[in-house]
Amino acid sequence: MIKGISYLSFENGLSNNESIDSALIQTQSNGFDALELSVSNEGVINTNLSESECGAIRQKINDSGVFVDSIATGMSWGISPTSDDAEVRKNSIKLHQDAIRVASYLDCKALLFVPGVVKSPISPEIVRYDRALDRLREAINQMLPIAEELDVDLCMENVWNGFFYSPIELRDFVDSFESDKLGVYLDIGNLIGYQQYPPHWIELLNSRIKRVQIKDFQENFDWTGSFSFCDLGAGDVPWKETVSALKSIQYKSTIIAEMLPWDETILSRTSVAMDQIFGFK
Repeated sequence: MIKGISYLSFENGLSNNESIDSALIQTQSNGFDALELSVSNEGVINTNLSESECGAIRQKINDSGVFVDSIATGMSWGISPTSDDAEVRKNSIKLHQDAIRVASYLDCKALLFVPGVVKSPISPEIVRYDRALDRLREAINQMLPIAEELDVDLCMENVWNGFFYSPIELRDFVDSFESDKLGVYLDIGNLIGYQQYPPHWIELLNSRIKRVQIKDFQENFDWTGSFSFCDLGAGDVPWKETVSALKSIQYKSTIIAEMLPWDETILSRTSVAMDQIFGFK
């Protein structure tokens, strides 16, 4: 397993405005081996980048020595492939197809994407579950051939989108496409927010897990309680059991920390916590 940090950690929210040079320097100076990039419809890394522009970015990455083989996009939050608006769905599919191409141009082997929205605290639209499922299938059917052609893993993230809150449903949905290019980008911390046990998801999804992202989550349940994402190790994720489950499925790729919101010491704190949790040092 390779210790990495998400490009989102360097951004101002989701504005995609941190320079690649700065992100690479901060990655190395805080003891990380890998960096996960972020692509959007605007910003530093965007869906309109040419192959030559991506080649220049890749050269900077190669010169730095930082390991970069995945890229994430949150475009579905605002432009969802499951929207009730047909034009929004069409635009979302096109943007995600372009994101796959940008991933390939950057020599990234995996793209994290949000598989649409049914209901979410960060998206205003509410979509009926069965319609969202059908629309996501249609979108993936248009995205997957490009991913297969360009050898990019198309990775569905488990997020707070009112969708795929069962590992069995997610497993069976992935299997229904019969393609080894479709898989899961498992976010460990997101599971805690809807009362799930990460080791069981890991066991059930097994080799379908293409990449892993981590954060921690703390819940105080007393009928008038509160919840929040928090520093790694300070929340309710059962880290010992989770690491054991990842080892049991022989997961050997990146462990990417996605730590938001930004503060001046979050990268150094996260690096130390990952060393303690995963035994990187």
